[in-house]
Amino acid sequence: MNLLWIQASGCGGCTMSLLCAEGPTAVEALSDAGISLLWHPALSRETGAEALALLQAVEAGEIPLDILCVEGAIARGPRGTGRYQMLSGTGRSLMDWTQALAAKAQHVVAVGTCAAYGGVTAAGGNPSDACGLQYDGALPGGLLPAAFRGRAGLPVINIAGCPTHPGWVTETLMLLAGGALAAGDLDGLQRPRFYADNLVHHGCPKNEFYEYKASARELSDLGCMMENLGCIGTQAVGDCNIRPWNGEGSCTRGGYPCINCTAPEFEDPRHAFTETPKLAGIPVGLPTDMPKAWFMALASLSKAATPDRIGRNAVADRIVVPPTLRTKK
Repeated sequence: MNLLWIQASGCGGCTMSLLCAEGPTAVEALSDAGISLLWHPALSRETGAEALALLQAVEAGEIPLDILCVEGAIARGPRGTGRYQMLSGTGRSLMDWTQALAAKAQHVVAVGTCAAYGGVTAAGGNPSDACGLQYDGALPGGLLPAAFRGRAGLPVINIAGCPTHPGWVTETLMLLAGGALAAGDLDGLQRPRFYADNLVHHGCPKNEFYEYKASARELSDLGCMMENLGCIGTQAVGDCNIRPWNGEGSCTRGGYPCINCTAPEFEDPRHAFTETPKLAGIPVGLPTDMPKAWFMALASLSKAATPDRIGRNAVADRIVVPPTLRTKK
């Protein structure tokens, strides 16, 4: 299978993340799956006239295109011309090239939340009129219409994340190469369900504190960050804490709240990322996997039953009461 990777408006962080894939590496994963990387702007040796000749051959149908990966949002400005981002030496915008190449591809893959929904590139008033491939924020229809389907019959596959997990990319590509990814394997926002059917909350090392609603007050505290520090891992999709980055890391493992980077419009939460908006002292955003009334009732009971060890450790930057030490309430 032939894979072509183009980079539109973004930071290149998803490529950097992909290069951190381990066991197998990204190169090994592609090779083992029988995927040939035709060209990648940051990794391939072909530049200038050589790269342009390859792109033209793909557009003309002279080289079959099985998978088109797009990293970064599509800048449509100014006034729908796409000329805010031109592909050097071609006289054509990235917007134009992406539309032309998507029409030739068996599968189109949006790598990262910028390519999927607009992401950070579309934040702050969106002066470049950036959008995702098949979504404009949470609205279906971006650069490509909502009805768009690749030649193999699937919509754009959104490997959302900022940056996306390297395993999500390699696994998606291997599934496509094996003919094992169907429409039913994508969720309502066209994210692969093998990671989108999980919550970031699953496997979080702070879950003991969450169960007792023992909350952190400062970013350095060990406690759960949902109540005060803006963490929405109980609402965000992703298996970040089930298969940590590089075998060890995730946002919450590093002591930072989950900001739901796999979702449309996460970049503009309308409040500070490290603050939890509340109504009458109750967080506005509550877990998605249980009725809100149940959560409120359980939260009250849990707080009342919080062991002294957990309550004291929650507001400390290290374990001050080990679990083997018996303490009085």
